[in-house]
Amino acid sequence: MLRRFSSSVVPRTWAWLPPLLACVACGRDPAAYRAPAGTPIVIVSIDTLRSDHLPAYGYRGVETPAIDALRADSILFERAFSHVPLTLPSHASLLSGQLPAGHGVRDNVGYLVDGKKVADGSLPYLPALLGEAGYATGGAVSAFVLRRQTGFAAGFDHYDDAIEFRTGVGLGGLQRSGLETLSAIEPWLGEVAAKPFFLFFHLYEPHTPYRPPAAFAARYGDSYDGEVAAADQVVGELVAALRRLGVYDRAWLFLLSDHGEGLGEHGEDEHGLLLYRETLQVPLLVKMPGGAFAGSSVAAPAQLIDVLPTILEGLDRPRPAALSGVSLLSLLAPEAPDRRIYSETFYPRLHFGWSDLASLIDRRHHYIEGPDPELYDLEDDPKETRNVLATERRVTAEMRQTLAGFDRTLTEPGEVDAETQAALAALGYVGSRVSPGDGPLPDPKKEIDSLAEFKRGIALESTKKYAEAVVAFERVLARNPRLVDAWEFLGRAHERLGADEAALAAYRRCLELSGGSPAVALSAAALYLKRGELEDAEQHAKLGLAAQPSFAHGLLAQIALVRKDLTSAEREARAALAAGESRIGPLVTLAGVLHAKGDFEAALETCDRAAKAYAERKTSDLELVQGLELMRGKALADLGRVPEAEAAFSREIGAFPRDPRAYANLAVLYALSGRGDRVGPTLKQMVDAHPHPEAYAEAIKTLRVVGDTRSATALLAYARRQFPASTELGRL
Repeated sequence: MLRRFSSSVVPRTWAWLPPLLACVACGRDPAAYRAPAGTPIVIVSIDTLRSDHLPAYGYRGVETPAIDALRADSILFERAFSHVPLTLPSHASLLSGQLPAGHGVRDNVGYLVDGKKVADGSLPYLPALLGEAGYATGGAVSAFVLRRQTGFAAGFDHYDDAIEFRTGVGLGGLQRSGLETLSAIEPWLGEVAAKPFFLFFHLYEPHTPYRPPAAFAARYGDSYDGEVAAADQVVGELVAALRRLGVYDRAWLFLLSDHGEGLGEHGEDEHGLLLYRETLQVPLLVKMPGGAFAGSSVAAPAQLIDVLPTILEGLDRPRPAALSGVSLLSLLAPEAPDRRIYSETFYPRLHFGWSDLASLIDRRHHYIEGPDPELYDLEDDPKETRNVLATERRVTAEMRQTLAGFDRTLTEPGEVDAETQAALAALGYVGSRVSPGDGPLPDPKKEIDSLAEFKRGIALESTKKYAEAVVAFERVLARNPRLVDAWEFLGRAHERLGADEAALAAYRRCLELSGGSPAVALSAAALYLKRGELEDAEQHAKLGLAAQPSFAHGLLAQIALVRKDLTSAEREARAALAAGESRIGPLVTLAGVLHAKGDFEAALETCDRAAKAYAERKTSDLELVQGLELMRGKALADLGRVPEAEAAFSREIGAFPRDPRAYANLAVLYALSGRGDRVGPTLKQMVDAHPHPEAYAEAIKTLRVVGDTRSATALLAYARRQFPASTELGRL
């Protein structure tokens, strides 16, 4: 029996499991299986879940009762593999049945699922194919990386991706909890339960950052396992919902992951850079309608592109010629042939200027091709610690020859439309993408140690040690000047320190290297807006329109507000709301526009809508509502409801003590309501909470507004001595 790659071993059978041969003997030929007409299809994808961190695969470090119960009803594929250890390209393979060269998505950014090819049938895509068969098709995702703007939503009738975009958190931080995602899709499920339907349900637990709910964090010392337990809870809730709707027993349900996680093995903490089994091997459970083949296990290698042909054959639908996968049910046969499964990663090349990698894996061997090739004997060395390339020359030669038959041509990312290209050119970014150049590229496994300082910088930034983070990122960039992510993090750290010029320089370099990253463009736009450089803010915001339209339109609305162009501001705010990515931020922006127009009741009602949207999200992420109580307070103050306005400003200050805006408004409220003695202490509280030029500038402007010019002049002189390089204070 093949040993697992963790220290635990998966039992091939349990006493309570019906042996596979009994299924065959009783006349149930797996390969000939056909599902009942209208069978509901459900795919549950648990992002970043290693198979060897589930009890169903022999792990004992976490309890997953819901997945264990599902396993008893399912076929367990012991050795299933992803084709790319990245979320978007892996899921594109899952739904298209195509290897990355076939669907064209090679990274999480800069590539799209081609909706035109889905529409004309040249790219097989599961929701579109099931839609043609009369199915209602719905998707709900928990990560921004699968937002509809990537093309991933092609073919879905209903697609819920309401995840708020925010600058400064990275793609991994743009997520919502699985319970939120389930709440969002349950009404649709109720509507279609009596019909043939397909549900794609995506969870982002246990993706970084690992922040399990308090109950699981207290129970498990390992935060990754805590998030696995949290994901299991969501699976249990979904199964319970399917049972309540009378769907579960007749459903065809696939539980799987897009890729695993390094967890420090082979030097990789997360995923994307390397191609070892810990990031490629994924769980795969298949619950058949009516419990067919329940409890079976399959040792033959399986792959994510097998899911689409499995469903089409089971529903007796035509099989597109482009599919290279096989029905998973055919692997149930005792004589299932061995095969070699392809995986790749261009992430190190696209993000670091290091070499891309490719691999083949079969029952016994795993070959990884790169500048320093590797071959592992998985029977003798399941954790892949001994490279046997030199002693297994025949196997190596065969693997190399087979791998040469796969298309590894890379199309450069970030192709943009003519309008965006013109905007990039106007800002000096077109044609400035840095390519790795000629000659051999470094092997990622030999360079990965250099990322230790990068991780240290991220940790320093997360604990608000921004000056130390700047030093760490600069050290990283001295060795890896093309590391796009480090330039972005460096810009963020500089921005937190108030070094706006340095932050913008880092963002500009990041935009050059990335060919115009929309997320970085929006970070730069927000900073330009804060500095009052409205033309640059507008141009950079427009660079983000295609990828993050809601946030970009929101920025354009704020720019128009500063310009006092209220017609444009309202148009942009409503465009942000209509973009469909999110509701909370656009509603707060719209409330600001309505307040500026003097419609205070409408502004207050819009704040209530934003608060309701936040409550429906069932999240504790306060950043989503930053500015909400500020805007509520301003509307209440202008309606003459002073005590309520004071309470709203105080709530904003309590939630966001480093944001000076609520302090300033509260100080003005005190002055206007005859409590001028409270103005000074409120402004002192503001600068004490955030001793930064921005806070001092806000205090000085507030003192001028309330007529205390003497105090404003004294404070300005003091602030300029403290921050002599501040351009913001210099403008005052």
